[in-house]
Amino acid sequence: MTGAAGDRAHGRASGSGAGGAGPLAPEVADALRDAHRDEWARVVATLIRATGDWDVAEEASAAAFERAAATWPRDGVPRNPGAWLTTAARNLALDRLRRRGVEATKVQEWLMAERLEGRDDGPPDPADLVARTDGPAWDDRLRLVFTCAHPALPMEARVALTLRTVGGLETGEVAAAFHVPEATMAQRIVRAKRKIRNAGIPYRVPSSEQLPERLGGVLAVLYLIANEGYLASSGERLQRLDLADEAIRLTRLLTALLPDAPEPRALLALLLLQHARSDARTDASGDLVPLGEQDRGRWDAAEIDEGLALVDGFRGAAPGAYGLQAEIQAVHARAASESDTDWHAIADRYTRLALLADSPFVELNRAIADGMAFGPRQGLAELAALEASGRLAGYHLLPAAQADFLRRLGLADAAAERYREALATVRTEPERRFLERRLAEVTPR
Repeated sequence: MTGAAGDRAHGRASGSGAGGAGPLAPEVADALRDAHRDEWARVVATLIRATGDWDVAEEASAAAFERAAATWPRDGVPRNPGAWLTTAARNLALDRLRRRGVEATKVQEWLMAERLEGRDDGPPDPADLVARTDGPAWDDRLRLVFTCAHPALPMEARVALTLRTVGGLETGEVAAAFHVPEATMAQRIVRAKRKIRNAGIPYRVPSSEQLPERLGGVLAVLYLIANEGYLASSGERLQRLDLADEAIRLTRLLTALLPDAPEPRALLALLLLQHARSDARTDASGDLVPLGEQDRGRWDAAEIDEGLALVDGFRGAAPGAYGLQAEIQAVHARAASESDTDWHAIADRYTRLALLADSPFVELNRAIADGMAFGPRQGLAELAALEASGRLAGYHLLPAAQADFLRRLGLADAAAERYREALATVRTEPERRFLERRLAEVTPR
């Protein structure tokens, strides 16, 4: 691809100068940035639907943003930037296909469909049927999300392709998010696209019978993106707020496209309530601030209000895995302090969550919640059982949790031993500095 073209387009959207002509006027830069955020996926998805060619779609979309960066400063920002960009990208895609020659038939078919009804009929698709009724406004972006998250692709490829194609992140940004070289990520994305083409993975919304199964895969991709944003797996930063923001944006899109589906709304509530604490989770130096020491006045009130409203919306129904996690975050959001937190309610949700998901990470969090609700010794007993299972071997948060309970019990030497164990495997610098501070607190001078 498109890497180069995409990078250039993103540069325009970020407000850099057009063709080396210097910075864009603020209103143009803002319009480009907003259009990139709001319209990138829509434009790319429209062109993929029409051409069936992912590379042409991304190249033409990137080129359309470049053309906007050159044209809008002179002619002004159009009244409908999305329509302007779609038209420009469509014309650029047609030019590319015409130059190939061998694609003449495809071009003619597309032009015929455009003349007949302004869009390609394409194969029968539930989204088309919905679009022709008074149903929810499903559109090409929904097809794109479901295609990127197709279960035939490895999970890592689903996440990368979703971030690149739907989120509009540059290949280098996606590579940085997962701490792999850009060339490695570029190959990963290329292989995913090749798999889609060679395996004949359809660019469509699954049938109503398949939708529940496929929706779960899409939500899992968005959840993984958000997890990496909430707690980076390695590096200098505790959080990757760009990824967290993107996960929220994509989940919000999914809830808009599937307004009657409960799990997307539950996931959105979970992500919002977690994200609301972002500013308070680090201090001015970027160091970790644990939940009990956070300035709750720095939590984002608007995100909490929206998240709590979503949680209240599914109260009374049996929540799924995302709903239970959203309810846990809601308990935190409503507490005035750590001591005011209803840890029994949180422990109850983790117990119910463990019945839905056989996950050592859920068990870890349940042990922590039980320790906070019923006393450190209860937590330590459950953590010891988890340690004995070997399911979290080498995961630094297991000995870190043990160290914290031992510290609360005043068992300094044992706590120090566990802090040293956690330090041996921790992968982010803010967490390392936090563990070192805690170790110093329990180590006699």
